[in-house]
Amino acid sequence: MSVIYLLISVSIFVAICFFIAFIIAVKTGQYDDDYTPSVRILFDDETKITSQNNNSPIEEKQV
Repeated sequence: MSVIYLLISVSIFVAICFFIAFIIAVKTGQYDDDYTPSVRILFDDETKITSQNNNSPIEEKQV
């Protein structure tokens, strides 16, 4: 039974360490994406062709 207490305490300690590492990474800007917004304007919007009741196709822009 004491092994279960040891494993639970060790797993909680490891989880807290990973959580602290995640918080530090977010605060230092590890997950900031500076490249994609500047390149996104270069790509065309995808178009989707739909048909209404009178079977005339209409193009709609996907945003």
